[in-house]
Amino acid sequence: MKMAACLALGVAICATLAYAAETQIFDPKTRKWVEYDRKKARTYYAAHKQVPETFRRQIVKFRTAEKPGTIIIDGNQHFLYLVQPGFTAIRYGIGVGREGFGWAGIVKVGRTAEWPTWTPPAEMVARDPNAKKWAGGQPGGPDNPLGARALYLYQGDQDTIYRIHGTPEPWTIGLDVSSGCIRMNNDDITDLHSRINVGAKVVVLMQGASLYKGV
Repeated sequence: MKMAACLALGVAICATLAYAAETQIFDPKTRKWVEYDRKKARTYYAAHKQVPETFRRQIVKFRTAEKPGTIIIDGNQHFLYLVQPGFTAIRYGIGVGREGFGWAGIVKVGRTAEWPTWTPPAEMVARDPNAKKWAGGQPGGPDNPLGARALYLYQGDQDTIYRIHGTPEPWTIGLDVSSGCIRMNNDDITDLHSRINVGAKVVVLMQGASLYKGV
């Protein structure tokens, strides 16, 4: 997968696939990189009302062979890139699948939704008592796990069950927390939703993850 992805994308993102590391953020006080876990994330968000600067939306230099409008997800570094003209990209912080739920592949945006209904898949209903009560679907709203917007990821005409979506838990951005979906804070998914077209290519890269069709 790594070789195929690198050939498709160019060298800009491939260097980040050389190793799998724990999430880290730069501490400006100590001028050192420190581990960033659930406890630290919750504490940071409570103090600052936003995620660390690393995971905030920003324009970055980004060399790739993919055309503007393509989404490239670097799961190990917890970044989603929306490719822009002129070798730049809008970079967003994301939360990704926890251990055992990461995946990699080439898919597309099959459809989108505003304040979507969340219907947990049968596998989640079977293992998660909290999901069971919403087996028939949880209406959209501020407490819905899909947040303000959702991009539904398809392989051909088939729904993969994976989504890029918002979250009512913005402090989890930068962590391995989901059941395989890519989560963003609600402001960022709303911004991405306004820029993306149905049919857009989505490349998901994650070191050591299960492969999905398309790679």
